[in-house]
Amino acid sequence: MMLDGGRRMLEAETSKPKNLLSTLGRFGVYFRRYWLHLLFVVIVSVVNVWTQITIPKVTEQAVNCYLFVRNPADCTFDTVTFELAYEQRAAGLGTLALIMLALIVVGSVTTGLAFYTMRDAGNKVLLHMREDLFNKIHRLTLSYYSRSEAGDIMSRVTNDIDAIQIAFSFALINLFLGVLSIAWVALTMLQSNVPYTLLSLAIVPVMVVVTAYFSTMARRAFRKTRREMGSVNADLQESISGAREVQAFNREEESIEQFRRVNAANRAANVRAAAFTSVLTPALEALGYVSLGIVVVVGGLSVLRNEPLLAGTGVISLGLVLAFIQYVQRFNQPIQQIALLWTNVQSAIAGGERIFALLDEPVEIEDKPDARAIPAIDGHVVFKDVTAEYVKGEPVLRGVSFEAHPGQTIAVVGPTGAGKTTIINLLPRFYDVTGGQVLIDGVDVRDVTQASLRQQIGLVLQDSFLFSDTVMENIRYGRPDATDEEVLAAARMVQADSFIERLPNGYQTILGERGSGLSQGQRQLLSIARAALKNPRIMILDEATSSVDTRTERLIQRALDTLLSGRTSFVIAHRLSTIRNADVVLMIADGQIIERGTHNELLEQKGRYYELYMSQFRTEEEVV
Repeated sequence: MMLDGGRRMLEAETSKPKNLLSTLGRFGVYFRRYWLHLLFVVIVSVVNVWTQITIPKVTEQAVNCYLFVRNPADCTFDTVTFELAYEQRAAGLGTLALIMLALIVVGSVTTGLAFYTMRDAGNKVLLHMREDLFNKIHRLTLSYYSRSEAGDIMSRVTNDIDAIQIAFSFALINLFLGVLSIAWVALTMLQSNVPYTLLSLAIVPVMVVVTAYFSTMARRAFRKTRREMGSVNADLQESISGAREVQAFNREEESIEQFRRVNAANRAANVRAAAFTSVLTPALEALGYVSLGIVVVVGGLSVLRNEPLLAGTGVISLGLVLAFIQYVQRFNQPIQQIALLWTNVQSAIAGGERIFALLDEPVEIEDKPDARAIPAIDGHVVFKDVTAEYVKGEPVLRGVSFEAHPGQTIAVVGPTGAGKTTIINLLPRFYDVTGGQVLIDGVDVRDVTQASLRQQIGLVLQDSFLFSDTVMENIRYGRPDATDEEVLAAARMVQADSFIERLPNGYQTILGERGSGLSQGQRQLLSIARAALKNPRIMILDEATSSVDTRTERLIQRALDTLLSGRTSFVIAHRLSTIRNADVVLMIADGQIIERGTHNELLEQKGRYYELYMSQFRTEEEVV
């Protein structure tokens, strides 16, 4: 159920001008380390094409030297005269048959070696491309994911890579063999008889025009199929992730209809791409038969008349006609293959453009060249006149300044969209400030490495993400070197051990996607246990108890009281229980701190916090 804005975003990306040579150059960079593989492929390919060129020559020799002797001086495999006996002719034909058989065997072996070597190099290149993509995905900032569809990213890593794999596996080597064969055949034919060659290949310009037109149209069509496939994947991923909301609001029919439209657009794009390839094949085959007809008619008339095509040129022999038939077939067949395989290559290039666009996506937050690892911190946090914006010219925070001493708990409250989440996103540098400074122990967070900074910050979100792994490994995620005993201790600290031990396999129970099968409160307890095991100096709680019942909240609150003790903590919540004991409460509105103080101090001021308390928190307190 992807929104139209997401579709427009995908279309805008693929509407940029494409640079074919640049994309091919990027592929060349990946193949550079496997140049020995490519050199071997070139060598065996040359041998392979040589065998294909030599076979027609052997056929010509068989006809002109042993069946219908024309000019003994042209026979290169044996000494031939007009008076050869039957046994000599038979022996000569047998020798040529063995030579032809050897050429066929050598051609088959070299073909296999070329394809195997190219596929091996291609798979190794794809290995590095996938690794680069995965590394890039982890380096991209949250701002990129906020404006990108997860399904489209998945499409690049899967469908576009698959298209490239097809090209690397057989399309590229076939293209190289085809181009080499065309050039070699043309040269050989010209050396044999120039007028006959020109007449035999007279139809080639038409084939080139047809191939160029349909290849261009196919490339555009395949680029559109890549885009539409990304739309299908994005829509499908969103529908699966939002299945509960779809059913809760009875939007199944609308979701199905939306997917039907996206799927129909994908089908239309694929049908259009298939149409070009379907028309191209029979068109080239028909033109190929015309070429053969020219060879037979022109050559046959010359043989019957025993006259050269042009004065000063040699008389065409029957053997040369048969050889030219094979030459033209070897010339036309690669053109047809190139036309067909070029569509695969075009699809791969279109996929490569999308992949390289992702790899070239600027990483907005990177470590400075001289960034250093921040030492163990005390947790003294200072915001100095901080300004932040997600869209240039639209500030989300304006001149925010406050100080959090080590061990203090800072509660950040305010209406939706006020900038609360932005404040906590600036601490671990998920986003960077556009003005001012964020200091930890007097050090600007932009001057230290992100890894060392985030290692000392714990994060517990309202929508806790759990991996499809065991409970033990999910808790251990933030600290992979932790022992099993330390994991168990962290779970006991947050009182998660009681429900974990009731699971089918206890701590070794494998969770479903995003922790399916667990309640929201259980998922949050595991997330808090993960943070507790990490033992950070700064804790961030982003509405960590807003989606659980009161009993579960009390369990979590007791765990948090233990967890936050002695740590600098930032709490964003809509429940009074999580902020009433905070050392400082920051009231945020329109990206600015409009009030600050303790819970009781702000109530006494009877300002915006007091209004928030009276409208929301007081009712909660009375219920409690």
